[in-house]
Amino acid sequence: MRPDILNPLFIEAATLDGVGPKMQKPLDKLGLSRVRDIAYHLPERFVTRRAVHNLDEASVGEQVVVALTPTQHKASSGRGPYRVLAQDEIGNICSITYFGRASYTAKKLLPVGEKRWIAGRIDQYGQMLQITHPDHVVADSADTLTRLCEPVYALSEGLTQPRISGLVAQALERLPELPEWIEKGQFNAEQWPDWRDALKLAHLGEHESARERLAYDELLANSLALLLVRADNRQRKGQPLIGDGHLRAKLELPYTLTGAQSRSVDEIEGDLAQDTPMLRLLQGDVGAGKTVVALKAMLIAAEAGKQAALLAPTEILARQHFETLRAMARPTGVEVALLTGRDKGKARESILMGLLDGSIDIVVGTHAIFQDSVAYRDLGLVVIDEQHRFGVAQRIMLTNKGKSTPHTLAMTATPIPRTLTLAQYGEMDVSRLDEMPPGRQPIDTRVVAQERLDDVVSAVERHIASGQQAYWVCPMVRENETEDIAAAEARYAGLKERFGDDVVLVHGQLKPELKDAAMERFAGGHAKVLVATTVIEVGVDVPSATLMIIEQAERFGLAQLHQLRGRVGRGSEKSVCLLVRGGALSETGRERLALMRETQDGFRLAEEDLRLRGGGELLGTRQSGDAPFRIATLEQITRLLPKAHDDAKILLERDGGLAGSRGEAARILLYLFERDWGVQMLRGG
Repeated sequence: MRPDILNPLFIEAATLDGVGPKMQKPLDKLGLSRVRDIAYHLPERFVTRRAVHNLDEASVGEQVVVALTPTQHKASSGRGPYRVLAQDEIGNICSITYFGRASYTAKKLLPVGEKRWIAGRIDQYGQMLQITHPDHVVADSADTLTRLCEPVYALSEGLTQPRISGLVAQALERLPELPEWIEKGQFNAEQWPDWRDALKLAHLGEHESARERLAYDELLANSLALLLVRADNRQRKGQPLIGDGHLRAKLELPYTLTGAQSRSVDEIEGDLAQDTPMLRLLQGDVGAGKTVVALKAMLIAAEAGKQAALLAPTEILARQHFETLRAMARPTGVEVALLTGRDKGKARESILMGLLDGSIDIVVGTHAIFQDSVAYRDLGLVVIDEQHRFGVAQRIMLTNKGKSTPHTLAMTATPIPRTLTLAQYGEMDVSRLDEMPPGRQPIDTRVVAQERLDDVVSAVERHIASGQQAYWVCPMVRENETEDIAAAEARYAGLKERFGDDVVLVHGQLKPELKDAAMERFAGGHAKVLVATTVIEVGVDVPSATLMIIEQAERFGLAQLHQLRGRVGRGSEKSVCLLVRGGALSETGRERLALMRETQDGFRLAEEDLRLRGGGELLGTRQSGDAPFRIATLEQITRLLPKAHDDAKILLERDGGLAGSRGEAARILLYLFERDWGVQMLRGG
């Protein structure tokens, strides 16, 4: 149970003054549903503004405060922006621009003919100066707007900087005094503030040690939880799975396993033979052959008289795995079944009965295979594909399905630098497939300028005329007029005009059934071009798709580009990846695209991604919502994680674990960062 001292932090955000049903929606979009979330919603940056008398004194890109008088309100049709034209004291015109449903706000804040002090960033749109979504609009004086280091928070539609600042201030007032969980020597050496002071200071700017301490807390909570899982796993009683090889001998593989595949199979076989349940991660680059390694592991379970289950994150992936495994396993005679949430009636009953009586050896499916209604005769091995989509808490749930704790093999196609593997998979042993199977053709990767888009479309026309298929990936779903960003919907509309029903669209905002229907049309060859956002990044396997176009490729991280490129080159035909770059290419963007042309080694690209991004996103996962950390930056993870890991080990091995004097504080830390599945690992915890 969560310690009572944390209750003020875990009550709903609706208890804060000014939060009604209308404001709840934008808060929920940002994941700020509780007081704790708002307190930890740290500023993205801090701004210092300069007061100017007129726009001639301001530079493009500068944060300023300037007095402007609105002269005209201009609403656009459709999704266009709402603009308020205003002039300074010497007659310079500026557009104050709002996107979304902001016209009411603009009319209220900026009445025609009445002078207002506007705080925001000066940009240029065409020939006109522009301030987009000003941070502040006040009627009285500029003085209050030029204070030093004002925090700038991430917003969603319906929130303003003053509104979110007010909510943060209320949340910080509710912070309780918490005991110190950091090891005393480490705490003193770093000269960090205590937890409550650190959280308050982190919202004020120029307090790097405060943010550092909060990042360390997050890393310590994660390390401690993963170590608790590992310790618990070693204490659990599993069942040794020792196969005699008779099923594996019947496999008719058209190729010889690589050294890395053979090594990984040996490591897994050694783990399965122990009575401690296996907890192993199989890291394999795109196309490195994880599936055959997983099949061999599942056949060992079948040889030992047990069942195996493969859990996939989506129904499309589950169906692909089922077809692949069933074809590969056919010579062995083992029974492979598919179970998803879509299965109903007699078909579902038949599968449930087969799992219960043991006539099904291997089941493949989505989370449906672990629902309460699904029972196994004797589940010995669980294989989890795309491990990062599930997390430790969900994996703990799976251990209840076997007579004793089943062995677990997790797989990921995302190459992770060695320095970061500890952060996400610290409780697991790791096997790496770092060789490509022989015969796999390299993908011809080229960089194309945006101006040659017409040539690219013509290439697509020739490509599909030859009977092949293509992906076209865009970085965003809809146009944002402030930036020249390719949008999937706009690109789909243009290509559909040219190619008709041969084009389908998939993005994260589509209803699941529409997304699945589009994917199935493409996978079945009934559609020739799939326009998509990065939802196709992992797992989609269409051998006849041999052309990948990634628009505005410089906007993607290296690891993401590599994953997307890996959607082609899956058949025997030569494949091509076109990286379409925009005009304004940074030095980092240029280096990133050059590396993509130079190498197809995902592990090398992941290491380079880490070097190039510095304190940025963790291998593109923040873009897709899969990041394990909300506070710690990449730079902090690489620098502080080893210390946090050692601190967690000291707590468990020297300082009495969660039962010791520091342990009570550490327990609070685990609940604070919602790593309480680590507490659940303790007997009676």
